[in-house]
Amino acid sequence: MNGNEKKKHNRGGRKPKADPSTHRYVFRLTDEENAKFLSLFEASGADNKAQFVTSVLFEKPIKSVKVDMAIIDYYTRLTNFFGQFRAIGVNYNQIVKILYRNFSEKKASAYLFKLEKQTAELASLCREIMELTQEFEANHINKGNEK
Repeated sequence: MNGNEKKKHNRGGRKPKADPSTHRYVFRLTDEENAKFLSLFEASGADNKAQFVTSVLFEKPIKSVKVDMAIIDYYTRLTNFFGQFRAIGVNYNQIVKILYRNFSEKKASAYLFKLEKQTAELASLCREIMELTQEFEANHINKGNEK
């Protein structure tokens, strides 16, 4: 190795950006303007305020996200209900197996008749839930997409 050839050592740290942002601008806002700015910033979903300001200045598209808590609540409850509905189906299969294993054919069919009545009620309830869900989607979710 010559004295002119130096070995490159890794100094660690962050790699420098190809085009760093070095120009800085400062502006002041009133309380009312600041409140409006913050609400627009939150609605935009931008990562930081500088990114939001540059998006607005250079007319880049700004995405705004509207969260409707009623839809989220309905979806959560519907998901929980669906889980319970699946659990009922599993229990139903287990009950049928136990009835045929532990009881005579005649007694098992009598119990299954009672179970069929409950199943018919459950099926009508399921149809009613599906209708309510379609009505909810038509009134709330699709209206939100039209705006």
